[in-house]
Formats: sequence, structure tokens, C-alpha cells
Amino acid sequence: MKKIIITGALGQIGSELTTRLREVYGTENVVATDIRQPEHSKVVTDGIFEVLDVTDAERMRALVEDYTVDTFIHLAALLSAVAEAKPQLAWTLNMGGLMNALEVSREFDLKFFTPSSIGAFGPETPKDQTPQVTIQRPTTMYGVTKVSGELLGDYYFQKFGVDTRSVRFPGLISYDTLPGGGTTDYAVDIYYEALRNNAYTSFIDKGTYMDMMYMPDAVDLIIQLMEADSDQLTHRNAYNVSAMSIAPEDVEKAIQKHQPGFKLSYDVDPVRQGIANSWPNAIDTSAAQEEWGFSPKYDLEKMTADMLSKLKVKVV
Repeated sequence: MKKIIITGALGQIGSELTTRLREVYGTENVVATDIRQPEHSKVVTDGIFEVLDVTDAERMRALVEDYTVDTFIHLAALLSAVAEAKPQLAWTLNMGGLMNALEVSREFDLKFFTPSSIGAFGPETPKDQTPQVTIQRPTTMYGVTKVSGELLGDYYFQKFGVDTRSVRFPGLISYDTLPGGGTTDYAVDIYYEALRNNAYTSFIDKGTYMDMMYMPDAVDLIIQLMEADSDQLTHRNAYNVSAMSIAPEDVEKAIQKHQPGFKLSYDVDPVRQGIANSWPNAIDTSAAQEEWGFSPKYDLEKMTADMLSKLKVKVV
């Protein structure tokens, strides 16, 4: 990667990935884009930033041409809970934006990354040690768009030779940017409320295990995958990745090691609980480990210590 364009750069992944890419590849070599332009975001103020609606193919094409990029990282999408509330918009944005990005990548011969998700699985998928290749029949619009995205990535690689790459992200936990309407958002909210109120009410029920990952690991793996030799990649769209499989009570116990008085209660949201119930408990990440060396650094204990330490500066 030498010159990179990112869509959805103000989102949960994009904001931290943009900063890291600027550090690694140079500020002048990273073009951050999003549909809005807030005045005080470091993504906007600390480097190249352009406003882009990903459904506008001509604007996207012009930016790629003007900045002579060689890599396209496409992150713009509606997340699971929001997509379920607005399915038509989710299809328009998630699929229309993806098709535009793939077409531009084909036209300009760009290396391409877009994330898939554990949402691409469904209730018929094996729950434990979910295989890399398995049945995918999601029951949410978010999941439908993610499966479609995986298939489109394969199609553009096989049909047009576009160097497409992807991972099935689990829930992502970050101290820097708040999540945007996902089913796993409780695992971010809980740390904020632990510091503010020493208590949290979870919208996901006790005993609900889902895969998670700390954002520094997510950012690093994108770079690692994009720098991997293309010939190494068999399951390029998309690899199972995860750092931990946890339920709300596991996070409660991890926080209590730092704040013994912390209390967790439950007020289950049936929509998000239903989505969570359709996802795996824990996925098999061996293909990513074997093909390009995936190895996360953070487990629940290490992540909790870092989250609480970093958030104290913001919250307290």
C-alpha cells in the first residue's frame, strides 16, 4: 500500500484506522472520506479529508483519480441494529456503496478491503468453533448485505482480478470512538458506565456469548492482511477473526477486578437479543492464523485494564 483512500473514516473503525495508516504510510498518503465533515475531528484536521457519499459513483471515481490511490479501504455501512430498523436504506448504502467501490477498484486496478462480520452467519450456522466455510443464512438485513459483500468480493477477484480482501469482524471495542448501532455495543457502553456510575444495565442477556476484539488488534490486522502476499490467501473474502468469546457477566467480572463495587443488571432489548441469538458463540480463526499470521494481542483482562485506564481521561 502506498496511497490509500478510506470511506467511512469517521466511524468506529475508520477513525482509528485513519490515524494508524497516517502514522505508518505518511499523512500525505491517506485520503480520509465520509459523508459529513465535523469541525473538531482529528480525522478531518490532521490530514487529507474529502466529503463523499459512497452512493455517488462519479464523486468516488474522481477522488480516486485525483489522488492517484492504489488501495481502497471501504468501511462505510449501516451496522446491525440500525440496518434492521432501516432495511431499505441499509441495502442502498451497504450494497450500492460497495458496488461503486468495487467498480472503481476494478477500473483503476486497486487493492481492495471491506469488512464482513459475524453477522454474515445465521441461526443454522454451527454455534461453537464456527468453521471458516460453513452455512450462511443470516436473518437480518445487515447479515444479508455482509454475505452478499463476501460473494461480490469473490466475484470481482475471480472475474476481474481485483485483489479483494476481507475479514468477518466480531464485536469491536474501542475507547476512542463510540459505536454506531451494533448488537455488540454493550461491550463498549459498559466501560463508560462503569466509570460514570459504577453500574450498567445491559440490553444483551446474561449467558449470551459473542466474539469480540479490541480495536488496536482490529486496526493492526487490516494492515497485516493488506500487506500479506496475495498468493498466500485462499479464503480472502472473508476470514474468521476473533480475540475472545465473552458474555456480559464476563465483562462484569473483569471490571470488578478494578472496581469491586461495580454492578451489572439487565433490561434485554428483544431486537438486539434476537440478532445476537442468531450469531455464533465462538468462531474458528485457524485459517487467518495459518494463511497470514493473525494473532491478536489483547484478551479480556488486558483489554479491560487498558479501556478503563484510557477512558478515565475522557470520562472522569
